Amino acid sequence: MGNLIVNSYSEFEKYIGQELGVSDYHKVTQEQISLFADATLDHQWIHLDSDRAKNESPYGTTIAHGYLSVSILPYLWAQIIEVNNIKMQVNYGIENLKFNQPVLVNSEIRVRAGLKSLIDLRGTAKAEVEVVLEIKDSKKPALKGVLVFLYQFN
Repeated sequence: MGNLIVNSYSEFEKYIGQELGVSDYHKVTQEQISLFADATLDHQWIHLDSDRAKNESPYGTTIAHGYLSVSILPYLWAQIIEVNNIKMQVNYGIENLKFNQPVLVNSEIRVRAGLKSLIDLRGTAKAEVEVVLEIKDSKKPALKGVLVFLYQFN
């Protein structure tokens, strides 16, 4: 679970405008890319055919699906924060998502997150979390965006 522990809306509110933390690195393997391709029915060669990618891709290797990188965000987010005393958490949306560069196979990625805003919607906390998906040893991130979560505190 996360390094930061939040037990209530009022505790969460104290972090508005602050960086919340950085996850551990996660290595994106060819096996994970292949399983994602099977799950999403997206079998484009640039993700799966390492020989063709070596010869024809501008990256010289296979790359992760952009949406694979997006789908890992909740897992990495949970490494940063533990929100307790909730009935439910919902992934509500993503705003201003921009893919900046591809994640090459065997790259290590991590997320850096900050709390942009927290709003009380009649007892449901709407958290807007700015995220940057960093690639180890790269100055340019894989993606940037704002994750929107809904938390129903007890």
